Amino acid sequence: AMDTCAASHLGGAPNKRYLFDPMNTYQRWKELGKPVDYLMECWLASQSSDLDTKRENDWAFMEPADEARENPDKAWEYILFAVKDHRFSSANLAVLAAGALEDLLSHHGSTYIDRVEYQARINSRFAWMLGGVWKFQMTDEVWNRVQAVWDRHGWDGNTPTAQ
Repeated sequence: AMDTCAASHLGGAPNKRYLFDPMNTYQRWKELGKPVDYLMECWLASQSSDLDTKRENDWAFMEPADEARENPDKAWEYILFAVKDHRFSSANLAVLAAGALEDLLSHHGSTYIDRVEYQARINSRFAWMLGGVWKFQMTDEVWNRVQAVWDRHGWDGNTPTAQ
């Protein structure tokens, strides 16, 4: 059997390292040492319209947001992976904005705000994704700095589209 989170139906070439594995995707991810690319492949698969694929990869859906509290460096890697990989649609980025990115900024904002500002300035997809966060538990300083660099185009009433 082939890992569904490495299957070619995700829109890109499957990662050959992860093909033809009999274990479920969560066990395989742990055995591989929890690599970022594998987790994010499974995260995409958790959004599949195919119910079997979705069910097999559901475990991956909350991982980026969960890590935003406990392991922020890993959450940051997940966020940057999604922004740089164009298989992640505007809808996917919106989900990650409301989850992992918002939680990261709420719990570790003072540590990450410089990196967030830098990414927003050099990457229009990141700036757009940043437009999808709410203040939640961010400090006023972090929230003000987020608003200074985000791209809210399309977030209020229009269909959101990342650049």
